[in-house]
This record gives sequence, C-alpha cells and structure tokens, in this order.
Amino acid sequence: MTGQVRGVQLARLLGQWHALPGRRRSPDYAALAGSVRGLLADGRLPLGVRLPAERELAEALRISRTTVTAAYRQLRETGHLASRRGAGSWTMLPGNHRVASTGLWTPLDDREMLDLGVAALAAPPQLLSAARAATEDLPRYLTGAGYHPTGIIELREAVADAYTARGLPTSADQIMVTSGTQHALDLVLRLALAPGGSVLVESPTYPNALAALAGRRARITTHGLAADAGGWEPDLLLGSLRQTRPKLAYLIPEFQNPTGHLMPASLRERVVATAHAVGTDLIIDESFVDLSMDGTEPPPPVATYDRHSRVISIGGMSKPYWGGLRIGWVRASAPQVQRLAAVRVGVDMASPVLDQLVAVHLLADAEAIVADRRVQLAVQRDALLGALADRLPEWRVTVPRGGVTLWAELDGPISSALARAAEEVGVRLAPGPRFGLDGTLERFLRLPFTLPAADLVEAVGRIAAIRYDLDRAGRQRWREPAVIA
Repeated sequence: MTGQVRGVQLARLLGQWHALPGRRRSPDYAALAGSVRGLLADGRLPLGVRLPAERELAEALRISRTTVTAAYRQLRETGHLASRRGAGSWTMLPGNHRVASTGLWTPLDDREMLDLGVAALAAPPQLLSAARAATEDLPRYLTGAGYHPTGIIELREAVADAYTARGLPTSADQIMVTSGTQHALDLVLRLALAPGGSVLVESPTYPNALAALAGRRARITTHGLAADAGGWEPDLLLGSLRQTRPKLAYLIPEFQNPTGHLMPASLRERVVATAHAVGTDLIIDESFVDLSMDGTEPPPPVATYDRHSRVISIGGMSKPYWGGLRIGWVRASAPQVQRLAAVRVGVDMASPVLDQLVAVHLLADAEAIVADRRVQLAVQRDALLGALADRLPEWRVTVPRGGVTLWAELDGPISSALARAAEEVGVRLAPGPRFGLDGTLERFLRLPFTLPAADLVEAVGRIAAIRYDLDRAGRQRWREPAVIA
C-alpha cells in the first residue's frame, strides 16, 4: 500500500474529466469511473492507494455524492477498486493482469500486441555464441564463493577500455558492475542523495528514473527541453543549476530518452563547471551512447571535463545488446566505487558471474554487433518516419541522430486518450505524461523504432485510424488498461 490521495488531489488529477471524447453519451458516474481508469492507465494514479471518501471527492468535484457512489461501484465491478466497510477503497487491477518485464501491468492474452511502450531491441544473434563461450569460462570461478561486489575483473577491464577508447582514460577500479542501468542509478541515489534531497532532471525524461527519485522522496525540479533539434537551452539549464543548487542533476546527454537530442561538447563542459561551482553532483546516463546513426559521432563523455569527481556515469548492455542481460555499470572515482560497493551490500551482494562472462564476450565483439544495430535502427527509424509522414502528417517529429526513440508532438493534448484507445486495436503506447511530472506533456508521445519495420508501419496505421475516431462523438470504450506500476 503506497498511501492515500485526498479529494482535492484526485480532483486535480482528473482535470476536465467531464469533457472527455464521447462524454455526451455517458452518464456522469460512468465518465468519472472511466477517468479514474484512465489515470491508472497512464500511471498518474498508482496501485494500492486509498481513494478519498465518497463525500470528500463529491465536495472536491462539486458533484453529488450519488454520482461518486455509482462511479466507485462501477470501479469495483470492473476490478479496479477494492473496498472494505469502515476502512476505505483502494486502487487495484482486474485479476487477469500480470506484471510484464516492461514495468507495465498487461493482460495475459497480449501476444498479438504491437508493443511501442518498450524502447529495447531483441537479442542479437551473437548472444548465443557468447553464452556458450561464457559457460566454458565459468569453471574457473566455481571454486570461489561467486561474490564480486564491484564485478569480475574481466568485465570491469572491458568497460574501462571502452571508456578509454572514447577519450576518457579509465581503470578497472573506477568501474562497478551492476544488475542493469536502473540498478546503477538506484545505488548512486542511495549513496549520494538523502531522503528529500533536491534533484534537477530534464523534462521529458526517463520514467523509471523518476520512479527511482520518487523512491528517495526527492524534491524534483525540471529543465524543459525544446522540441526542436537543439534540445537544451544552455542559459536556462545553467541558470537552473545556479538558482536551485540541487544536490544532484540527472541528465541523458547522448540521444536523450525520449527526445533523441544530443548535447554538444561546449554545453557539457559548461554544465560540469557550473555543477562544481554550485556543489551539484552529476549523474550522466549513457544508455544510448553506442547507438549513433547517419555518421554522427557523439562528443566526448561528460566526465572528460570533470576534475573534481563531480560526475558519475552510468550505462549498460540493455539498449545496444539485450534487455534480458541484466548488466550495467557505474564509472566514478575509485573511492566512490568502493563506497558504492559498501552500499550495495544492503541491496544485493553481486551481479551473476555467468551473465558478466556473457557480457565480456559480447563486448569483445562490440564493433560488429553495434555496427549491425546501427544499420538496423536506421532502417526502422526511417520506416517509422515515413509511415508517420504518410498517415499522420499533422504530427511534428524531429529526426534523431541516434538512440531508439522518436518524440512526436501531436495535433492536440490527446496522448493519454490515444494510448487508451490504441489498446483496443492491439497497440501499446507510452503516453507523454509518463515522461514528466504532474500529468503534463499530453501533446507528446514517445515512439520507439525497435520493432521490425513492417510492424512499425502497421502500428502507425492502427494509430492513425483510432486517432480520427477520437474526434467522433461516440461512447468511450474502455479496455482493461495497461497500467504503469
């Protein structure tokens, strides 16, 4: 159970619930219940929270208590609310849902779903040979306990060599291997951020980073990214650092998720200098650094400009290789790595040795694997761009020079409604509000180009069909939602 939402808070989240598409044919209680399901569908209302009492919500919405009572009853009937007399009502999901690896709650019968909520590729063909080679290497580790809190030496050296090749001299004792990039972020936050500490993030940004910050009860301020190719406004970003003086800033300078922007070298240097001047530590997420396209060469790593151990870089295997291989890392000063290892004991002891050995072999073949990925992604990106231009020409998209996602500006504030409707036609979307705070970014939608080109074209065709249906005055239909947990 994660807490309680008050009547005025839920009213603010519901917004113009009575003006949704198809509202004219829906009774008030059905529209209210549907809007609550919609909040669950786009992740703005978590599972397990206690909703306000009927009278409290009725007063906040300025409607009759009878309407709220009927809405709650419908939510109980559809499996989205559990109530106990004298104790209250809690949000939940119907019994035929499960947690998927994406972090979404999904129906069990979703095999035909075109999932555009996940910005990750299927495994490369080289994974099998890497796994076989790893099993041959494993015996030499079997005589030990298998705990390597900072990672096995072969993998730390391989990651350090990759940083050195990018122009940032790095030794193995500056690398800590983690169970994925998200785990790396969590450990850094545990070390560097006290509960309630202040953090600056980009807007939009990676949703799971926001979830990690929420877990630390961080006080979050945002720097809004421009929709065009420039992305960061240097004076505004540096001004935000000077004015708010946050304890941490979490940035994604390489093919930013979700916008695809690439931060120029000049701004990287200025950000590091400003962070040092105001006492801010930088967490730099490099998840997409290998996935450049069109001959684009990313600027030097942000840590290149660091002379005071202000920059902690995190990365991993999920995006260029495979999300099922839970290998990530932290690059920091050697003393910081040792402190992270001490913090890790309270979370887990070490990453699996076999997975680390697989990663060693994949990194040894990185040049060929990454080159294939770049070609594959460029083809899929162009197919997605072509389909959007053909079927949804009113949407504005800046062509990214790397990464795996497009950030589309829609022709209206319909992102969440579109995502709910898309479930009806077998397409899962990640609506704009997932990537920001307080339900903003309804005019935007993240579209990854990680599926095969034919699937992307098909998905856009289905989205285009239901996009125009949203403008029709029909009764709103609700599917059991894919809810963000």
